[in-house]
Amino acid sequence: MCKFLLFGETDQGLRRKKNEDTILVNEANGFCLVADGIGGTAAGDIASQLFARTAQDIFPTAPNTEEMRYQSVQQIFLTANDRILDYSELNPGCEGMGCTAELLALTDSRFILGHIGDSRTYRLRNGELKQLTADHTLVQEQLDQGLITQEEASHHSFKNVILRAVGIKKNPALDILRGKIFPGDLFLLCSDGLTDMVKDNVIKTHLISRTNIKESIHHLIQEANNKGGKDNISVVMAEIV
Repeated sequence: MCKFLLFGETDQGLRRKKNEDTILVNEANGFCLVADGIGGTAAGDIASQLFARTAQDIFPTAPNTEEMRYQSVQQIFLTANDRILDYSELNPGCEGMGCTAELLALTDSRFILGHIGDSRTYRLRNGELKQLTADHTLVQEQLDQGLITQEEASHHSFKNVILRAVGIKKNPALDILRGKIFPGDLFLLCSDGLTDMVKDNVIKTHLISRTNIKESIHHLIQEANNKGGKDNISVVMAEIV
């Protein structure tokens, strides 16, 4: 039976007028999330808050089994999607609001991960950092088709064009991953405010050299701001102990 530690932090960054990211860490119920609002003036911050609130509403009632947690993750994304669509319909000027989202749920021996958009989840295991999620972006699609190189992708003018998000249309396509957890595993959920500023090898170095996850999160956010802090920065970690 594995136990876990959860912690998260969000930062406005250096360029944005407000923070449209929302994080939620619920250690008692074994889940955490990062939601990154999109739509700018169209209330992206409200969309990310609605996603987190939906998770809080649904998860405390979920039994601690993998199948029920899987169903809860799915239900959270679909319910939040409907709530965001309803809000934008009732509030003029909020058309186009939405969010990208990472939601990690843990059981005694397994993880369930829901993902939509270009926020990311990584796992550090035995010193190796692996990106578990695939970006739902135009550039990633072109990369997968071999139309551009990795170097071209990193500087592409359409880098932040998102193909999937919560709250943009009915019944969004959702990626759900699941697998075993082992003592020593470390999961990192983050908004693109981190990954646009800090390369994966630097993230890996910070994670490997950490003394605790709280300090590591703080250092990663500081690193992103040192590189320019162009966007809101959110980092949540789950350490399997």
